[in-house]
Amino acid sequence: MQAPEFKVSGRISKPVHEVFEAVVDPGKLSGYFTTGGAKGRLETGATVTWDFADFPGAFPVHVVEVVPDEKIVLHWGAADGTPDEGGAYETTVTMTFAGLEDGRTLVTIGESGWRDSAAAQKAAFGNCEGWTGMLCALKVYIEHGINLRDGFYK
Repeated sequence: MQAPEFKVSGRISKPVHEVFEAVVDPGKLSGYFTTGGAKGRLETGATVTWDFADFPGAFPVHVVEVVPDEKIVLHWGAADGTPDEGGAYETTVTMTFAGLEDGRTLVTIGESGWRDSAAAQKAAFGNCEGWTGMLCALKVYIEHGINLRDGFYK
């Protein structure tokens, strides 16, 4: 077995700066992704909190790097349920934002750093689904003002 990692991408019909701000601004992020709210702007070196009302608990998110309108790198706790297999650890989430010739923005989200285990593989698949959902929710929110997550999971 190989340690899992993944990348998902989507195109948003808005300029890069507007899409980037919809992710780094906690008020905007709370409008479509963090259903329990986000606390703290994503800035290099910050630790922010993302709360999901449809999943238990708030999650600390450690902001490793932010390059305005280009890239966000985060660390957060791996949700593989295996703290007894070497202790708790974090995965790395990398988001990139690229302007396209037609004015849209290509957003790519990757997550890596999982352990090489069946539990980590299952958790990575779950997070892949979650990041895909986040991209869909971002697109609908920023293009049409609709919170796609509202009532989606509960």
